[in-house]
Amino acid sequence: MPCLNISTNVSLEGVDTSSILSEATSIVAKLIGKPEAYVMIVLKGSVPMSFGGTEQPAAYGELVSIGGLNPDVNKKLSAAIATILESKLKVPKSRYFLKFYDSKAHQTQAYAQCLHALHQS
Repeated sequence: MPCLNISTNVSLEGVDTSSILSEATSIVAKLIGKPEAYVMIVLKGSVPMSFGGTEQPAAYGELVSIGGLNPDVNKKLSAAIATILESKLKVPKSRYFLKFYDSKAHQTQAYAQCLHALHQS
């Protein structure tokens, strides 16, 4: 399940977050090659954040996926998400950073089994 977690210092009040979430879901699914039904997007606004020593609009994101990531895909994802943030939240592309994590399936399965065991107690 790919999960894109984005934090920004921009207020989301009055912003059409549904369009951001749906566009990001579509882009992540298409570029990673996973069904949209498995993609999760988390968007947090009004997060205290400084980038380059200023508190001008900025954003930070982390994308975790089991496979589907490589340097070419990462570059396309970063550019596409930056375009959404710039058009919808006025975050300049130069003030956005996206970190990628390609999880291994066995690591995620072990973690899920651990969580399942904890919830069964």
